[in-house]
Amino acid sequence: MTTKTTTHQAREDTRNDAIKIYVNGDILPRDQAKISVYDSGFMLGDGIWEGLRLYDGTWAFLDDHLDRLFEAAKAIDLDIGLDRAGLIASLEATRAANHMTTDAHARLMITRGVKIRPFQHPSLSQSGPTIVIIIEHSRPAIGRPIRLASVPHIRGLPMTQDPKLNSHSKLNCILACIAAEKAGADEALMLDVHGFVNTTNACNFFIVRRGEVWTSTGDYCMNGITRRKVIELCRENGIPVFERNFSLVETYGADEAFVTGTFGAQTPVGEIDGRRIGSGEPGPVTARIRALYKALIARECGQ
Repeated sequence: MTTKTTTHQAREDTRNDAIKIYVNGDILPRDQAKISVYDSGFMLGDGIWEGLRLYDGTWAFLDDHLDRLFEAAKAIDLDIGLDRAGLIASLEATRAANHMTTDAHARLMITRGVKIRPFQHPSLSQSGPTIVIIIEHSRPAIGRPIRLASVPHIRGLPMTQDPKLNSHSKLNCILACIAAEKAGADEALMLDVHGFVNTTNACNFFIVRRGEVWTSTGDYCMNGITRRKVIELCRENGIPVFERNFSLVETYGADEAFVTGTFGAQTPVGEIDGRRIGSGEPGPVTARIRALYKALIARECGQ
């Protein structure tokens, strides 16, 4: 039986037992960092978040992440209470309090705040937003290409909950992940409303066929920042790349497959629905894209 892995699997680091966490302006020891049970994020998933990685003292693609965060806040009519400079200062204060310089992952979370009664209406959140920043020492430890399983759960229509919104409401994706695990896979491959291959429950999805890189149209998935960087790198370096509809049949016949995300960058996929993809190992196009992305990070973060 093959070992269990995930796209967010990190090396064990005991330093994370003593990290300090930002909660509404205070930077507290991990065991003291708490929010109210009346918080709208805890009660209803009413909030937004961003994940960021730290390389050599620099947060990669920080402006892109903040652009997405403020756009999401506007979409759900949430007043963050801090401007960009204020959020960056809070992020940096948390990083400095933890003496972190590289190989760290931050989760910046903002909810509508504490409610006066335990019901849905947003007007019941009257004390202002809750802002939490967790930064952990984090180096990916994904030891083999991951296994995916297609599941019945789909990414829905924009008029229900737009899948491009990075919200705290992740139950649909969690159920998809559970279904994939029940099928013996590491992560779920989710389809769109038309039955085309879309995304995984946690990452964006790419295949390689005859030297071409394909990913979904982006209409029904989180338009990830790493996803966009990969598309741009392909276009800049003569790798044919297409945002298009494609089926599971075309996916099973791919030469290579990989997923993208802020944490793992580009993670190879070796198996989908019990079918080996290509050789089952990282292919040459995936390897080239990983090298190009690593060079991009070095330029972006001054390595």
